[in-house]
Amino acid sequence: MSEFENLINKFLEQKPELTKEQLENKIKHKKEKIGAGYLTDQGALFLIASDYGITLSEPQKTEISLKDLYAGAKEISLETRVLNLSPAKQFSRKDGSPFYLRTMTVYDTNSTASVKLWDEKANLPGIENLKPGDLIKIIKAYVKSDLDGSPTINIGSGSNIETTDTKSEIPTIDTITKDVSESHEGEKDLVVSGTIDGIITGMEFTNSRGMPGKALRMRLKGKDGSAMRVVLWGKDESTIPNMISQSAKVRLLGVRVKSGNQGLEIHGNDATIIEIEGGKEAEPVIARILSISPTENGKNLILAVDNKKNLFNISDFSNSTIICVEGDVIECMPSKVYGNSITLDENSFVRKLDNDESIPSLSQLRTKINEIKADGNYCIEAIVLKVPERREVQTKSGESIALSEMFVEDDTGQIWVKGWRNQARIIDKCELGEIISITGLNAKAGLEGRIELFITPFSKITKKN
Repeated sequence: MSEFENLINKFLEQKPELTKEQLENKIKHKKEKIGAGYLTDQGALFLIASDYGITLSEPQKTEISLKDLYAGAKEISLETRVLNLSPAKQFSRKDGSPFYLRTMTVYDTNSTASVKLWDEKANLPGIENLKPGDLIKIIKAYVKSDLDGSPTINIGSGSNIETTDTKSEIPTIDTITKDVSESHEGEKDLVVSGTIDGIITGMEFTNSRGMPGKALRMRLKGKDGSAMRVVLWGKDESTIPNMISQSAKVRLLGVRVKSGNQGLEIHGNDATIIEIEGGKEAEPVIARILSISPTENGKNLILAVDNKKNLFNISDFSNSTIICVEGDVIECMPSKVYGNSITLDENSFVRKLDNDESIPSLSQLRTKINEIKADGNYCIEAIVLKVPERREVQTKSGESIALSEMFVEDDTGQIWVKGWRNQARIIDKCELGEIISITGLNAKAGLEGRIELFITPFSKITKKN
């Protein structure tokens, strides 16, 4: 007789007015109410016993797997691997006394779970040294339901975590890593890999509670060539190298996939671990300035190209490019290089060099419309066929943002050029019949696979007639 059948019999001995069939129906209904993905039959039976005031002895098996977790379980022990680990945070109780909390995500052969380490357990000796993939034993923990209803392992005063070097069938981090193109909406606690596509930017915001926050944004390209937007909440540039090459390999540990304004997105948090190929020391960059666009706050946004035809977006916070004009060849020592995004600050230097014919000029870089492909960056020259139109677009979050678009052509084809928010104003200045040169456009696949061009903050439109 199985352990579960033993517990069924013990329950019916204390509640003989119920039949086995009635009890099985109650188990089924309890799982439906709580959520079948969060509760086993055995877990549901313990909750029903509690409803009736019946005491069932805890199962003899103390070491369980993550899929068998259920809210209310006590003194459980299990073997698992670390996926990621957040910093310890200090909070205040209602009486004003402080406490610490650290969260960790763990996984085994077929499941993941969140672990909360409370008070002194948040700063266990050696906890900071745990790495993704480390095999650990969680001892005498208890399980509670999280806000989303999923069972969460809690490490309190009577619990502990120990590292172990025994052989295990639980897969390694490398084994569970999947290409970003293989991820699907609704998946969580993922380990995904890809290559940097474009720039990495930081942002600051105020959350719904009025507290300041920060995040890193990037795009990752998968093996199939498609790219996905990534937002890592609670992360800033201090968590990544200063020098990251274009198409650098990236792995993100502990992320989820959700639907965003522009399709599926990867989202992470302060516990997400970022592994990016790169170094701490930036290297000099030699490039030709294609366009310079001053901003309202006084910094220059520069589009430049090197001798391998790599386009760079240079943000000059130091005014060190004030000596330069479009067409100049410069050498700069950046403070940061993220893919094709370069930052110049007070620690950077810039100097002009003699003309280098191995570095292409703007006229040599221009692309014909029929040669444009999705996910590329381009400079074009074309005539405006349709006067720019401005409209307001409502996002899923309820935000209303400006979108301007115009239709242009060259001698090879026609294409839509669009600009969001501040970039919409650049398009609004164009007029029907004008011949224009546009630098720094990003090509994306639109409706029915039709390619469209989008203005970026580093784009510049120059009128030719």
